[in-house]
Parts: sequence; C-alpha cells; structure tokens
Amino acid sequence: MDRLLEELLNDELECITPKALPARGCQFSLRLTKGDGHAIFEQLGRAGVACDWRYPDVIRIAPVPLYSSFADIHRFVQLLRGLLKGLPP
Repeated sequence: MDRLLEELLNDELECITPKALPARGCQFSLRLTKGDGHAIFEQLGRAGVACDWRYPDVIRIAPVPLYSSFADIHRFVQLLRGLLKGLPP
C-alpha cells in the first residue's frame, strides 16, 4: 500500500503513519491535502470500505493481512484516487 499511495496519490495526501515497519501496526493514517477529507471518508464508507475518521482531518484504514488481499488494497487506492478526482464510487 505504501508504494501505491506514494506513486498514485503523493500530491493528494500525506501518510502520517511511520514508514519504519517496526514503528507501526497494520493501520494507515491518511491526511488529505486537497478537498474535504470528511466527505471523502463518507464516500469510502458508502462504497463499502471499512475505515474511520479521526478528528480533525485523518482517515484511518487497516489493511489487515488476514482479511485484506492485494486486490482489496489496489481497489481501495483506485477508489480513493477516483474520489479525489471527483469520480463517483
């Protein structure tokens, strides 16, 4: 997920989760640099993505390996990318 977020959404968001694997769990905290983060969070939920909102401006997701596949991660990044470009989910 790190690579996809960096390659495809680096200008749109800031991943505030530590990069060092030993310093983090499986969750990602994403701060959008453009647009209304809470509106994007709500659209993700309507599209079936389980995530949560951390005030004031962070979307948190947890691609747990036991439950999430590479396809799920790719779908999430593509969905988020589309929402940030104003495309419907």
